[in-house]
Amino acid sequence: MSIEYAIIVKNKTRLESLIERFNTKAQAKFYIERQGGDFEDYVTEHEIFHASLNSLQSQLSKVIKYKIIERNFIPSFIFSDKNIIIVIGQDGLVANTAKYAKGLPIVAVNPDKQRYDGVLLPFDVGNFITGVEYVITNNYKAKKMSFAEAKLNDGQRLLAFNDLFIGASSHVSARYKISFGKETEEHSSSGLIVSTPAGSTGWLSSIFNMAYGVAGLFEKNLTPKRPKVKERELLFAVREPFQSIRTQVGITAGIINTKNMLIIESLMPAGGIIFSDGVEADFLQFNSGSIATISVAPEAANLVIVS
Repeated sequence: MSIEYAIIVKNKTRLESLIERFNTKAQAKFYIERQGGDFEDYVTEHEIFHASLNSLQSQLSKVIKYKIIERNFIPSFIFSDKNIIIVIGQDGLVANTAKYAKGLPIVAVNPDKQRYDGVLLPFDVGNFITGVEYVITNNYKAKKMSFAEAKLNDGQRLLAFNDLFIGASSHVSARYKISFGKETEEHSSSGLIVSTPAGSTGWLSSIFNMAYGVAGLFEKNLTPKRPKVKERELLFAVREPFQSIRTQVGITAGIINTKNMLIIESLMPAGGIIFSDGVEADFLQFNSGSIATISVAPEAANLVIVS
């Protein structure tokens, strides 16, 4: 199938969000500076981003037709197999887009290399057009990246590019029954994080940092290590599990793969939630009677890489 249209996915800059909140740039500046913030940093970030976006559009218009959509419209946007997706922004925007991209090739562009690490942004405005041309001629190289999947017993499902959170929607203990391998326990905890390989350097790594930090008080010369998750595997970790007469702490972490799935039954009458990639608005309700099966999703992201 030939590529006919490019879809540019972007997000509002912090400055644009501030102006949206305070109505004018002057009022936004007054608020930030009154709080002791550096308003010029917001302005610089905005200007660099839009210079990159303008350059991207100028180059792209010579190669293929395109349209721009904002991040908040991604869940309802219907992508076609005649599209190529170009994401310009931070790594999180790639994650949020990939879940709805239906395996279409994604050219991810870092608009500001001095500001963003760009782990998921292999291109910049200087070389992205080469990636686009390779996709148009179907001569591109891509990295397949696994999703995590949460599927409820009523048929609802949610994908995650980086990680899933399963727990309570507020700062209270989550109550649930967890089954992994041949073991089943009742838990009271701060919820679970389920990480993909792409997400293992994000939220999951902070849990490892905490665990190493606490253990380091009692075990000297303990060197922190970032978790390594293999492709087509997920790693789950239980946050702050609490042991009591009714609750256990034997299942605190594990590797999910094609042979081992994680089953979680909610024991929360209200306030249970499953959300993905740090976006709480993208969620499933997870209350009493809901059973979630966590596994590697059959879909995968198709991230174009520099040849």
